[in-house]
Amino acid sequence: MRSTIFTKRNAAGIFLLGLLGLCACSPKPDDAVLCSAYKDEASHVEVIVDGSIARILGTQEGRSGEHEGFLLRLASGCALTVRVETNVSITGSIPLRGGERVTVKGEYEYYPEGGVVHWTHRAFGSHHASGYVEAGDRLYW
Repeated sequence: MRSTIFTKRNAAGIFLLGLLGLCACSPKPDDAVLCSAYKDEASHVEVIVDGSIARILGTQEGRSGEHEGFLLRLASGCALTVRVETNVSITGSIPLRGGERVTVKGEYEYYPEGGVVHWTHRAFGSHHASGYVEAGDRLYW
């Protein structure tokens, strides 16, 4: 009986270490990639960006569940503000504040007003890479 508990604890520990390793090994934000995509009017570009929340847009029902949006003013690369959409049906609600610093990984879609970064959550059996929103030292994905 004791060895079963030990094994379960080890499995949980290994799982948590794997998640921590995922976070620690994640590529650094590169706002210039999004800036270049905007300049080139490119879409379907995987990005990792960071900046501060310029405005919280609230939630609305989308095709694939409830989505929460905010405007992100990029920290570097170019003076651009982009919309970020997160599927809270997958990530859960993210407690965000205006001015808060966040990092976002997702897919960029161009439009003239700045564009949108979406797919900021786990991708289940999809052709998309998983994304995330990192806020307040917590990862939402």
